[in-house]
Amino acid sequence: MRIGHVHLKVANIDRALAFYHGVLGFRITQRYGRGAVFLASGDYHHHIALNTWESLNGAPPAPGTTGLYHTAILYPTRSLLADALRRVMAAGIPLDGAADHGVSEALYLRDPDQNGVELYWDKPRDHWPFTPEGELAMKSEALDLDDLLKA
Repeated sequence: MRIGHVHLKVANIDRALAFYHGVLGFRITQRYGRGAVFLASGDYHHHIALNTWESLNGAPPAPGTTGLYHTAILYPTRSLLADALRRVMAAGIPLDGAADHGVSEALYLRDPDQNGVELYWDKPRDHWPFTPEGELAMKSEALDLDDLLKA
């Protein structure tokens, strides 16, 4: 099994589209009236859905409440992740963090509705760190953004 898509409640469709379509580059596959839009990468029907059905002009969830921690968007190569970082920086969107997890390199940020977003690429499996017992030995070390931008 796999996760097919994420469907997010947003306060403003146009503002959310400026981020997911304008900055991250997802293409619009369908608008569903004035209250929802579906976006995809490649030829899939949708990876991300945005709606205002229960959240039009709403506020983000308060800190300390349950909900989505982040949506993770997987880039197929390091150079495409670097390109995404360039677009994020050009849009003036601050990063919450950037980490080398051993198995992946990840950028953490927030969308306009304060939903967490992780942009990452997986390192080749033969570069993943394992313990002597064969378990993954993931880590969370600072990611060198200047080195990533050279990709």
